[in-house]
Amino acid sequence: MSRLQVYSASGAAAGDVEIPDALLEFKRGGQAVHDVVVAMLAGRRAGTADTLAKGEVAGSNKKPWRQKGTGRARAGLRQSPVWRGGGVAFGPHPRSYRQKVNRKVARLAFRRAFSEKVAGSEVRVLEELSVAEPRTRLFQALLKALGIDGRALFVVAKVERNVALACRNIPGVELVAAADVNPYQLLRYPAIIVTKPALECIQARLGGGAGGAA
Repeated sequence: MSRLQVYSASGAAAGDVEIPDALLEFKRGGQAVHDVVVAMLAGRRAGTADTLAKGEVAGSNKKPWRQKGTGRARAGLRQSPVWRGGGVAFGPHPRSYRQKVNRKVARLAFRRAFSEKVAGSEVRVLEELSVAEPRTRLFQALLKALGIDGRALFVVAKVERNVALACRNIPGVELVAAADVNPYQLLRYPAIIVTKPALECIQARLGGGAGGAA
């Protein structure tokens, strides 16, 4: 069993919770984490870079000068890649960088990434995450109470409007639903704050239940 410390909104210790060892994975999954993160970052690429080939450059097909007798290198058309303003040889064109990741690989990557965070004591459980008003200062007060002065990922069962508005202007802080959190987000942040209801959802994902795909 792995124990996670539970805190109240005031930063006071409020007991602990246990995560069965059967839900954690340490023996395998390292390559799966790498593959999933690479696929996610590749999928974010716009892939909109585009250059004109010589057949797409506007211009006449007339020879710049006659083939022989000028003393100059022979030239067929001004759209040639060897000319300034001509086409680009083997240049980029719009494409998709998306990579396929199997569901089992994604689930394994999530289990391994979360397990590593648990083993590194980087996961804390919060009884409840709520703010009375959508004010940044209220969320900053919560960060101070929890002793967080760097980057942190807050995982909740359901994203509430007030909480989302209160934390969106704070650098290095991200809010995500437990059903949507992925291995890349877990790896990015040194502090993972999970609410109790969100932890139940994560345990269901670790067990391969509903929402098991990372």
